[in-house]
Amino acid sequence: MSEVSAHRTDRRTFLQTGALASAATLAGPSPALPAQDRAEAQPNGVIPTRTLGKTGVQVTMLDQGAIRGPSYDRILRFAFASGIRMFDTAKVYGTEPNLRRWFEQDPEIRKQIFLVTKDMPRTPSQLLGMLDQRLEALGTDSIDLFFIHGLGDDHSLDDAINMVTGREFKETAEAIRKSGKARFVGFSSHHKDRATIIQKAAEAGIVDAIMLQYRPWLDKDSPLNRALDTCWEKGIGLISMKQIAGQFFGDKPEGNILDDVVRRVPMLQERKLTPFQGLLHAIWSDERISTVCCSMRNTEQIRENVDAARRFEPIETADLDRLRDASRAHGPSLCGNCDGRCSLAGRTRASLGDLTRFLTYYRHLGDRSEARRQYAMLPASARDWSDADLEAARASCPDHLDFARLLPEVDRLLS
Repeated sequence: MSEVSAHRTDRRTFLQTGALASAATLAGPSPALPAQDRAEAQPNGVIPTRTLGKTGVQVTMLDQGAIRGPSYDRILRFAFASGIRMFDTAKVYGTEPNLRRWFEQDPEIRKQIFLVTKDMPRTPSQLLGMLDQRLEALGTDSIDLFFIHGLGDDHSLDDAINMVTGREFKETAEAIRKSGKARFVGFSSHHKDRATIIQKAAEAGIVDAIMLQYRPWLDKDSPLNRALDTCWEKGIGLISMKQIAGQFFGDKPEGNILDDVVRRVPMLQERKLTPFQGLLHAIWSDERISTVCCSMRNTEQIRENVDAARRFEPIETADLDRLRDASRAHGPSLCGNCDGRCSLAGRTRASLGDLTRFLTYYRHLGDRSEARRQYAMLPASARDWSDADLEAARASCPDHLDFARLLPEVDRLLS
């Protein structure tokens, strides 16, 4: 069996083997949790795992993303107690000290989790020094996966491609792996040109894993879908992020939105799934995706998502289409499949996709300072949407964002 073939898991095999995950996933709740939390988090089943590309490593289908705020220490422990064994952080999140405290209080935890962190180099060689800084911040000798954070945001397209395909990156990645300080190397991206970046990176074959902004209703012939196919063929692990946002999948949906989604998608009621859980099942139905990084901000979200993982069944195409249509009907604020076509159709230099993404950070993800920081870093031309044909932009957008409603909010909240 080839290396690429060996990492693949068809859906039937995956569902059969999910119950055979390692005993570590069944580890009991952390004693640092309050008694009520320990009882609530007691695992009543295994969180299924998937292989992260050619790394051969099994990761839980849920990856606890970072959140800002005083509750994060409790969230980390509750997620672990609930069976999650993959944890994501980054320098810019400011959450590495929380993980460090956790490891200091319970050193065995570090041995049981798959740890991911990120930094933002201008050149590949900077990764070596940055990795040492991240290890110091985390209080550990090694991590499992080190990402270039937000590839494309601070680089031209050519520079971003060269960053992950050139000789300097190859030599740096090899040096990192040999050092034992990080087992694997990759990048994250939500850039409008991520399809091209991911395609080129997959062809180069240097990275081990990629985290990308993703929605499960990609057009079959879209450049991003073709890029993900190439990643699958090359054995590059894929992690979904930025998949839940807006009024439909936000924390506080308005009116009876969720009831209407269930009405539009009868499969949800049949399987006793919430719309949030249905979206996760839709993402996991793409066998190319190894895990979903969710910034779960309270214990209820963790319980709901863990329950979804334990009860996962692939979603049929017709139900996936219904879920897509229900999402679009309720005014999302972020297009998971943004590729910049909105700005082209609107005949504007404004970065409409970035503007609405930053609004989502502010309104739905709680990252207000980061939203304002990234907004301020955009050139003035990328912030000025006054000349845009917003109706044309909406018609071309894969998720039909209502730019006429959202962009004034961007100016009001972020400028």
